[in-house]
Amino acid sequence: MLLLAVAFIVAFVLLLYMVSPLISPKPLKLPGAHVVVTGGSSGIGKCIAIECYKQGAFITLIARDENKLLQTKKEIEKYSVNDKQVVLCISVDVSKDYEQVENVLKQAQEKLGPVDMLVNCAGTSVTGKFEDIEVNSFERLMAVNYLGSVYPSRAVIATMKERRMGRIVFVSSQAGQLGLFGYTAYSPTKFALRGLAEALQMEVKPYNIYITVAYPPDTDTPGFAEESKTKPLETKLISETSSVCQAEQVARVIVKDAIQGNFNSSVGSDGYMLSILTSGMSPVTSITEGLQQVVCMGIFRIVGLFYLGSFDSIVRRCMMQREKSGSADKTE
Repeated sequence: MLLLAVAFIVAFVLLLYMVSPLISPKPLKLPGAHVVVTGGSSGIGKCIAIECYKQGAFITLIARDENKLLQTKKEIEKYSVNDKQVVLCISVDVSKDYEQVENVLKQAQEKLGPVDMLVNCAGTSVTGKFEDIEVNSFERLMAVNYLGSVYPSRAVIATMKERRMGRIVFVSSQAGQLGLFGYTAYSPTKFALRGLAEALQMEVKPYNIYITVAYPPDTDTPGFAEESKTKPLETKLISETSSVCQAEQVARVIVKDAIQGNFNSSVGSDGYMLSILTSGMSPVTSITEGLQQVVCMGIFRIVGLFYLGSFDSIVRRCMMQREKSGSADKTE
């Protein structure tokens, strides 16, 4: 009887793997496609642009610093696969003025054609204890990290619907899946992208447009290096529980998942576990993805509780050390 049950489960799983490609979105072909990358002058955004360019795409880079954009353009052009490829640079703040963002994207589409894939990678971070973070930092991060993704997406969605095709990528963070010490200003902005993505996916799926939310871990980028300078001790110790990824590795995963139309994009075993733990009511791209979530959720929740317990222990230990140091200073 047990063998029969096991055989049935194995046959069922094999059937799901066979049927899954029939209901999954058709992969986007990058050769000749127009890919727009915001925040594309450095870090993950630059690496995503390079990865797409290597596969034959036309690239529009959007960022604020014009000098960085021009330097990045030269770097990307080294990876051309044909003479027709173009890298277009546009200097604009995607979080300030929607009409300006809409206008520059219209100009980009007039030069390179309709946008096939938009990668929203513009973002910034501020770390610190809740009461130590300036109030205007909360407003600034919400503008850059959230509205800086809303505006470009809003500017291209109508054309994508008309063409019945497209990909939109929101680059969130593992801090957009799990709230951590020191990220009270940053995490909410990245959590917000998940809500936007889920609602938008339900709207645009009938038009053959697919949304991807990427959750990169700590990644070796200029932004991460700058952020590390002001991290509280607790945040640093928690970050040490996981390794730092290379931007090129993260970019390859994001591009691959976006092409396939996967809703979730994660890197490494920790990322895989977090994506399943936080899947909730998020869309799935294949039956097998849903099956993995159902089977692994309980096991990963147990593992996750151990992680949370260790994080709480780190925070409590740091608090006690500070209190001891404060008492010693008063005594002296």
